[in-house]
Amino acid sequence: MAYVPRLKQEYNERVIKALTEEFGYNNVMEVPKLQKIVISRGVGAAVADKKLIDHAVDELTMISGQKAVATISKKDVANFKLRKGMPIGAKVTLRGERMYEFLDRLVTTALPRVRDFHGIRATGFDGRGNYNLGVTEQIIFPEINIDRINRINGMDITFVTSAVTDKEAKSLLSELGLPFKKN
Repeated sequence: MAYVPRLKQEYNERVIKALTEEFGYNNVMEVPKLQKIVISRGVGAAVADKKLIDHAVDELTMISGQKAVATISKKDVANFKLRKGMPIGAKVTLRGERMYEFLDRLVTTALPRVRDFHGIRATGFDGRGNYNLGVTEQIIFPEINIDRINRINGMDITFVTSAVTDKEAKSLLSELGLPFKKN
């Protein structure tokens, strides 16, 4: 028997039924699903120090379990001493089983390690069923050794769903375990 991540199995067994009851879908294929998770980090100081990009790529690789890539600038910006083609960030796109594994680790271990955590805000939806979450410190992930980091940076985590509305996407993500703040 092949390995199936806990959240993927929970989605198939419980979440599909709960969302069908809530929104009255006629077909299983109508139920929204999580398509991908994109973790990205901008490293503005990399204009002066190229090694910061390597550190960012290594940290995102450790956090996600998949090789991260450096992102490059698309334009010249004289005020920032930025040239077209310079590396200025890092990102990784997770799909399939790695996506569910990362979401499970985020919900069960990383988010509870945030100081004074009362839930994530529900204002990060974009109107098309996608959710953006900002994390201010990478040290909330247990994979990061606090003694080996050179500086504390944040990152953006984007959840891309097949939901049509923000209400459907919020229901999907809260069923998968994201702790939204109660209003």
